[in-house]
Amino acid sequence: MADGYALEKRVWTEEDFERMGWHDARVHAFAFLPETWEFALDIDYIFEWLDPGEGEARYSFWSAPATLVFENVTDLRIELEPYPDASIDGVERRDPGVPRNAAHIGKAKDWQWVLDFHQGQITFRSAGYALYVRRDALRNTTQSLSLEERGGVSFRRGWDREAAV
Repeated sequence: MADGYALEKRVWTEEDFERMGWHDARVHAFAFLPETWEFALDIDYIFEWLDPGEGEARYSFWSAPATLVFENVTDLRIELEPYPDASIDGVERRDPGVPRNAAHIGKAKDWQWVLDFHQGQITFRSAGYALYVRRDALRNTTQSLSLEERGGVSFRRGWDREAAV
């Protein structure tokens, strides 16, 4: 796409983990959903970092609002310090194991997930995730989108037809 970013797909999962980057993804909100044992985050996912062009001093980014939902979450621990924003520094997946309710959820493996932030971390066990991209990626000169650009805070798990370019 000459004037935009061509999304490879609108839903990414733990199968894509090795191909995904998480650095500087801003978290606008998170929630634990006890009725479904899900942990949801409203983030600005950065698809591509662009080197400064000729005459430019700053990087630019292709990013889009997305809902990141971890499934079958247990042992959730949140240790974050107050900070002007909550941006992810990195995500680790380690210590594979068998979910406590493997027969019920139909998955034989879960992991300990570590979401490292610039000022703390969130850890939990989960069988996997889905990242739902909610609109086309926008090119901007900051790692995060404004609330207006992203359509506010949302945990929606589908494409926002009204915001699609």
